[in-house]
Amino acid sequence: TVATPNLDEVRQLTGVQVESEGDLRRAADAVLAYGPRWVLVKGGHLAGDAVDLLTDGTAAGEHWLRAPRHDNRHTHGTGCTLASAIASGLARGLTVPTAVVAAKEYVTGAIASGFALGTGIGPVDHGWRFRT
Repeated sequence: TVATPNLDEVRQLTGVQVESEGDLRRAADAVLAYGPRWVLVKGGHLAGDAVDLLTDGTAAGEHWLRAPRHDNRHTHGTGCTLASAIASGLARGLTVPTAVVAAKEYVTGAIASGFALGTGIGPVDHGWRFRT
C-alpha cells in the first residue's frame, strides 16, 4: 500500500539520485512505477528541515510533510519505526495521508526525545509520549 524508501534506497531501486527537495517528486514517480499505491520518499538526509513527500502520483494526492531537524544522534530505527507506525494507523482504519501524518509526528517526537543507550547512535525513544 505504501512504500517508504529513504534516499539511498530510492537510488538503489530506481537510479534516481536525490540531492535536493526538488528531486523528491521525480524519485517518487520512479518508485510508483514499480506498483505501490502510495510512496513516502523520506528526505531526512537532505539539508534543512526533515521533509518527506507522500504521493499517489496525482496532484490531489501529493502531501509534503515537514518537521524540524533535531540535533540528536539517537536516530537508530527511524525508518522501521515510521513504517510500523504507518501500518498501525492503517490497521486502525485511518486513510493513508492521515496515517502517514500521525506516524511522522510520532517519529519526530521519538527522535527529539532520543534514547541514550551505549556510546554509539542510540535508538529513537518509542515511549516518549508516556513521559510528556
